[in-house]
Amino acid sequence: MPLGSRRRALPVRRIERNDAEPPKEPEWPLTLEPVRALLDDGLDLGAVTVLVGDNGAGKSTVVEAVADAFGLNLEGGSTGARNRTFGSESALGERLTLVRDVGASRKGFFLRAETMHGFYTYLDEVNDAGGYHLKSHGESFIDLVMDRSLIRGLWLFDEPESALSLPGCLALLGLMRGLVENGSQIVLSTHSPVLAAYPGALLYELGDWGIRACDYDDLDLVRNWRGFMADPVRYLRHLG
Repeated sequence: MPLGSRRRALPVRRIERNDAEPPKEPEWPLTLEPVRALLDDGLDLGAVTVLVGDNGAGKSTVVEAVADAFGLNLEGGSTGARNRTFGSESALGERLTLVRDVGASRKGFFLRAETMHGFYTYLDEVNDAGGYHLKSHGESFIDLVMDRSLIRGLWLFDEPESALSLPGCLALLGLMRGLVENGSQIVLSTHSPVLAAYPGALLYELGDWGIRACDYDDLDLVRNWRGFMADPVRYLRHLG
């Protein structure tokens, strides 16, 4: 059986639009096609759901909005975290309804790469024993997931590969498998073909077309990396 394909009660089975009044003049991120598609059509999630797409496609915006609607701290952490440095998030989460399975966990954790430094400072201030500031960027990410791995619920990852080498990405895949086997659900946004390769994951590609389910080999992310690795010169000659 593929990893992550086992039927279980999901903290978020589906994302739907709620009854909030839409703005008269749509503003970002409502101008993004994937966000429009999310609000118009909703989105089904699996035990592991991976969002891929180019910079600015809306991956992180969607993950952040799910975190907001679920009640997680938007700068990282669990439902109990209270760290806050700068309010840059959109109001998309206020327009979403998260459909959960009966009996599913209401716990969760949000690992957001761009705000981890501030989150580690917050943990130091509340006397957490992790000491993440004393570790390398990648080591701190891996250790944070390991230290919180007993949290059974919704795990959100926003571009964790920014801190990870190839071995680090493989280590994270192993930790993700452990989370899923423990009954957790994962939603991941990534530019990494390694993380997108999680066996059995539900893959969505975001872009000008909106959101589409896609097989791994058909992802632009995978095609582009394979093309570059096969012939780097063909790409690099355009640098001038």
